[in-house]
Amino acid sequence: MSTGGSTFWSAVRLVARREFTERIRDRGFQVSVGVMLAILLASVAIPAALGSGSDKYDVAFLGPRHTELAQTARHQATLLDVDVRIGSVADRAAAEKALSDGKLDAVVDDGRILVDSKLADPLAAVLQSSWATVERDRRLGTAGIDPGAVNQASTIAPMPKTTLDPDADQRDARKGIAFVGTLVLYGMLMLFCMWVASGVVEEKSSRIVEILLATVPARALLTGKVLGIGLLGLLQMLVTAVVGLAAASALGTIELTGAMIYPVALVLLWFVVGYAIYACLFAAAAARVSRQEDLQNVVTPMTSLLIASFLAAIFLGQKGGTLAHVLAYVPPFSAMLQPAMTAADEVSVAENLAAFAIALLALVALVRLAARMYEGAVLRMGGKVGFKESLGGSARKS
Repeated sequence: MSTGGSTFWSAVRLVARREFTERIRDRGFQVSVGVMLAILLASVAIPAALGSGSDKYDVAFLGPRHTELAQTARHQATLLDVDVRIGSVADRAAAEKALSDGKLDAVVDDGRILVDSKLADPLAAVLQSSWATVERDRRLGTAGIDPGAVNQASTIAPMPKTTLDPDADQRDARKGIAFVGTLVLYGMLMLFCMWVASGVVEEKSSRIVEILLATVPARALLTGKVLGIGLLGLLQMLVTAVVGLAAASALGTIELTGAMIYPVALVLLWFVVGYAIYACLFAAAAARVSRQEDLQNVVTPMTSLLIASFLAAIFLGQKGGTLAHVLAYVPPFSAMLQPAMTAADEVSVAENLAAFAIALLALVALVRLAARMYEGAVLRMGGKVGFKESLGGSARKS
């Protein structure tokens, strides 16, 4: 018994290694990985670049009260939550040159604001309030009123802020990660499952499968093919996740915390389960035909189910609701819905584990069904093998 098991897994490793090495050397695969990473980096970099429009302002002050104005501007910037950096210039000519060169956003010179083209509203609020405060103190002193006493009486602490939903920003970031992850998950499942299906038909149409089955059991051939291509898909998913998270963290788009990494980890986990379910079904369906032209017809039910799962994750996953919560436990919908709903705080870790356990049970049953169909149909040449006929027994016996 143990010798048979050892022989089976040796055959699985052999087939998996062949599938992995052949696919990873394929120029089309390498180009697709490069294109995906380029799109991913662009999707991270472009919003970061657009969102980084100048929210930091460099200003300088001239005139007899420049020191007082600079101190007041710092205080007002803090109150108004505006990032203002105080610089210095020697004279009006140096100030105008710094403005034209883009080194300064504004210069205050003896009661006048100098800008090169336009003045941002947040900076205008800081400078105008600073000038008003300094000018008020001057007039109070001229009238014989102590400006310090007036300032002390009018200095009132800002009202404290209580945020009812402190996790809103993090949740929005997680939703964004989950949305991108769902797109990648859908694309990867469709791509690699079609690779499995087309590989089965290619081997069958060229009759290579007859040579392979002379030394490798049908179930080992199916398992090795699914495993080898799946490992390649998982590798691409890992590279995509690492590059995407690293780029987003480097550009300041997200802060890498456990709450941010968890949705990505779920996408990777559900890729493994979802791929295993779909790939077995794709392979079993593909074994029923002998020509690539007939492949699309037999895999349409699986591709339709995959598209439906994707649409459910996009339109229902982050909104919740009864239907979404039910589908989140139904394989293979759960592979798409669980990451999206987790990011939106619609399901808990315990619910993740429950859905994962259900998916594993379904996977065991589906693998047995797919293996039986594959064995019953892969050696039957000619027209499309009927569903019942493929379940009728090993084609080798016929």
